[in-house]
Amino acid sequence: MIARLPAFPLPPGSVIGIIGGGQLGRMSAIAAARLGYKCHVFSPEPDSPASQVSYLSTIADYTDHVALHRFAEAVDVITFEFENVPADGLELLTSLKPVRPGPAILRLSQDRLQEKQFLNDIGIATAPWVEVRDMAGLDAAISALGLPAVLKTTRLGYDGKGQAVLRQAEDLAAAFAQLQPKPLILEGFIDFACEISVVVARAQNGDIAAFDPVENRHKQHILDVTLAPAPLPLETLAEASKIARHIAEKLELIGLLAVEMFVTATGTLLVNEIAPRPHNSGHWTLDACYASQFEQHIRAVAGLPLAVATRHADAVMKNLVGPDDMEKLPAILGTAGLIPHLYGKTEARPGRKMGHFTKLFPKGGLPGEFGIEAALSV
Repeated sequence: MIARLPAFPLPPGSVIGIIGGGQLGRMSAIAAARLGYKCHVFSPEPDSPASQVSYLSTIADYTDHVALHRFAEAVDVITFEFENVPADGLELLTSLKPVRPGPAILRLSQDRLQEKQFLNDIGIATAPWVEVRDMAGLDAAISALGLPAVLKTTRLGYDGKGQAVLRQAEDLAAAFAQLQPKPLILEGFIDFACEISVVVARAQNGDIAAFDPVENRHKQHILDVTLAPAPLPLETLAEASKIARHIAEKLELIGLLAVEMFVTATGTLLVNEIAPRPHNSGHWTLDACYASQFEQHIRAVAGLPLAVATRHADAVMKNLVGPDDMEKLPAILGTAGLIPHLYGKTEARPGRKMGHFTKLFPKGGLPGEFGIEAALSV
């Protein structure tokens, strides 16, 4: 039986399938509902954040091909809210319904080696890197890049997981033995001034809309605060946007892409990684832009025209992580001007993102460090 392919743009009432049930899927489903669409979430997790606000849910393992087949039959187009979907399951879905962004982009983002090679091949600068398959290869890579350096898994790493900073020769053996799966990638250590990101959408017709570059500040390898826009020279911001647009074009993306970059002390931009989905550093767009990153994602996936990616305000976004930050929730809810977003998670484990809040400022009025600190003090 040949699967019936939908016509784009999808009419209101169509069903968008979302692989993954986390908070990115939750906020995408809310955006889809505003545009008249229904969402069907596929996740192994019962009562997932995305399923709480969706039309339908399939609770099954990502390797369950029978469940994946039934899921595909029940939706008009498929997207994803995280990258770690098994490749064979993705191939099955692709054979049945359109998957946006496409599977080739997903595979690329799943493997740091492929990702770095692709970026370098299209003229995008990254930190120097070397593939590492064994201890002899690690020794050779250290000889080439020097110490300190960062040893990472090529797959499944996020929020600081799957990596180790190597500062001396004695660190090598333990780090190599601990990090799985192999092969690994060694990246040269970058003495950066700050980290920034750009979220860009590309439509079916090739139109591109990029949100303003933002500065990201981390705590224990987890995003803590995002400043929108990044307080950097205009030429640096323009170059960052140009890089993100170039990557989206070369990928022939249909959907959303987040591009994370290092800004060196001399102002050079080095791309760290890409994520073909909504991104934590784009949450500020929910409150400071005419259309959020989640609406842009749904518009692109559904074949609609993109909205303008213009902000109407400056913003500071603060993640709420684990039990410590959630203890501040009553104070956050009681503080005028703070806009809370909770993700529907019941257990506040250490390191787990439970929500975020945003503080808006007049456009062009993002404060300095003391003002930012005051805005976040609750």
